[in-house]
Amino acid sequence: MSDTKNVRARFAPSPTGQLHVGGLRTALYNYLLVKNLGGSYILRIEDTDQNRFVPGALENLIHILDEMGVHHDEGLFFDNDVLIQKGNYGPYIQSERLPLYREYVEKLLETGKAYHCFCSMTRLTTLREEQTQKKMAPKYDKYCLSLSHEEVEERLASHEPYVIRLNVDEARGEIVFDDLVRGRVSIHTKDIDDQVLMKSDGFPTYHLANVIDDHLMKISHVIRGEEWISSTPKHILIYEALEFPLPKFAHLPLLLNPDKSKLSKRQGDVAVEDYLVKGYLKETLVNFVALLGWNPGAGSTQEIFTLDELIEKFDISQIHKSGAVFDIKKLDWMNAEYIKRLSLDVLYEQALPFFSDKEFFRAWEENHQQLTADEKKDFMKRVLEIEQDRLVKLSDIGENNPFFFTDTLTYESALLNWKENTPSQTKEALEKALTILTDLADEKWQMREVLEKVLMEEAENHAKSLGGAEAGKGKGDFLWPLRVALTGAQRSPSPFDVAFVIGKTESIRRIALALQKLG
Repeated sequence: MSDTKNVRARFAPSPTGQLHVGGLRTALYNYLLVKNLGGSYILRIEDTDQNRFVPGALENLIHILDEMGVHHDEGLFFDNDVLIQKGNYGPYIQSERLPLYREYVEKLLETGKAYHCFCSMTRLTTLREEQTQKKMAPKYDKYCLSLSHEEVEERLASHEPYVIRLNVDEARGEIVFDDLVRGRVSIHTKDIDDQVLMKSDGFPTYHLANVIDDHLMKISHVIRGEEWISSTPKHILIYEALEFPLPKFAHLPLLLNPDKSKLSKRQGDVAVEDYLVKGYLKETLVNFVALLGWNPGAGSTQEIFTLDELIEKFDISQIHKSGAVFDIKKLDWMNAEYIKRLSLDVLYEQALPFFSDKEFFRAWEENHQQLTADEKKDFMKRVLEIEQDRLVKLSDIGENNPFFFTDTLTYESALLNWKENTPSQTKEALEKALTILTDLADEKWQMREVLEKVLMEEAENHAKSLGGAEAGKGKGDFLWPLRVALTGAQRSPSPFDVAFVIGKTESIRRIALALQKLG
């Protein structure tokens, strides 16, 4: 658009549950478009289907979008837990706009572009069954359009239930529009039903409210999921009936499971909140979702983007037509990359709730009540420093290293022996380690690199004494028993990493216990 200041896009979810990752993508693409072009992004709530309303869903939607950094300029906001509306085109909740919809429906009735329909559900069901048997497309037969003005008034006076339908003129012919993603789309009016505009409960249907709201809120770009493309001709007919100018339409590709079926809860998590609870970072989710159907253009190999970079590079013409596969392995890789890039302080803050959720961590806290808050924090940060490069999700914290959080290790003494080494050889190695670590000054235990240097030097000396240093062999004779003594496990981080986390007192205690096992 030439006048980018007039670019206005909206995200208009229904408060019917948690925010779906597909909904996040729709919100994100609307946001990226207007921020790239210097326009305005609006959050509107479409609650015309009162039967599907879920208490708390509205609050959850706004909270999650804010947490994701997809901040709107107009619409609904929470200010100190109070829901408020900001902007010049409100109300931004459809159920508060009912008089507006009624006003426009009356205009359509007056001009003959809409009509009252009193057909019962029984008649409509019978009609649909007959059309199905004849292999005809299910479609209303305009029966009530033939009612006289007097008969309509009489039925209204007797309070007979009714809906209001759009009077679709089949002679209108082809409806053609240019979709910013899919190109030219056309459908004939003979294939379009006389859709309901106003339901019997007085609420507008999604189609009517959507068109009126987009017009009155001066929406220039309607960006939504591919599933709405079949509704667009219906919307265009309403735009035409109301003599509204058309916005630009863009329909996003479907999100797919790896088997190419439509992404659904049956095959895994679909709510944004589910992924946050599992320990995926919000920055990861925004980055990952942005690439589900869009890329910055040919020749670009960049995969990690900040939100500002996404805004700068976003071009709606780069959205793909084909469905986008939600690849959990790619999401895991990306999240691990984001975790690696966090500062230790930021990682600690984000990891706190995940530590608290761990039963083994709560047990560790219970057994270490003598520690101050700073000492607990220091311990947790040491765990994170060692695990950071191996974490895929924040919820993985401590899962592969339970020996950090227990004072009791259970293992067979034979595990302490490196390869074919005898217990006496193992004992000699552990005694050397015990002497070195006991003599190491307390302040040096705070530096992981010092522990590594000291222990690796001794491992090399030990290897030389066995005649294997020149070939790079023999270090395992020293490091393996030490690692098992500290962890009781076959697989774990290095012994200097573990010693760094559990500290001097606990390291020495565990080595002494291992020596007791050897007799």
